[in-house]
Amino acid sequence: MKKAIIVGATSGIGRQLAIILAGNGYQVGITGRREELLTELMALKPDSFIASAFDITNIQKVPLKLKELSDQLGGLDLLIMSSGTGKINPALEPDIERYTNEVNVAGFTAVADWSFNFFEGQASGHFAAITSIGGIRGSRQAPAYFASKAYQINYLEGLTQKAKKTGLPIYITDVRPGFVDTAMAAGENIFWMATVEKAANQIFSAIERKKNVVYVTKRWRPIAFIFRLVPRFFI
Repeated sequence: MKKAIIVGATSGIGRQLAIILAGNGYQVGITGRREELLTELMALKPDSFIASAFDITNIQKVPLKLKELSDQLGGLDLLIMSSGTGKINPALEPDIERYTNEVNVAGFTAVADWSFNFFEGQASGHFAAITSIGGIRGSRQAPAYFASKAYQINYLEGLTQKAKKTGLPIYITDVRPGFVDTAMAAGENIFWMATVEKAANQIFSAIERKKNVVYVTKRWRPIAFIFRLVPRFFI
């Protein structure tokens, strides 16, 4: 039986991925800040889930909690980083920018580093992270969020290079969603809004195929290409 951990399984894409993995024969370690939501998820398939409630902004605890959870699972083949935050913040409120970076930069890095070192130590494994198409360019409406996603995209590229250098079967998947119907999708009448189920199914398929970079849904790939080419004075 394959073993996986999902960091940020309490809601949205992470929760749906946990359900999909459990339905495909995985034993899944689920994490998040809200213990009551982890308990609700466990109740859906008790034999498939092991829960551990913790906050990734507590950097010192991240390695300890992930090691503890991998030990409980009896191994680890896949770790999915689905935890993240982001708010529209045109006024640049310091608390919003600070917390965004605590989660999306510092917390992300702690999880990514532990995962890579663990998989390198056992000579195999797969780390996947939910970034965003927003990481391709900056945004005046949410500077920290878009910048933090750019950080994640570049960090994953670095880990991909490191994985190739080892010559080991270590895989990195950068998942770049567009708009997905979760609590983070602010606004009304957002175009190309994907359901959580559709997004999670495409992500699972990409992970199974060990894709390096995947856009969710697939129609965002050409949009991402256009975003890169748009001159700054048009933005």
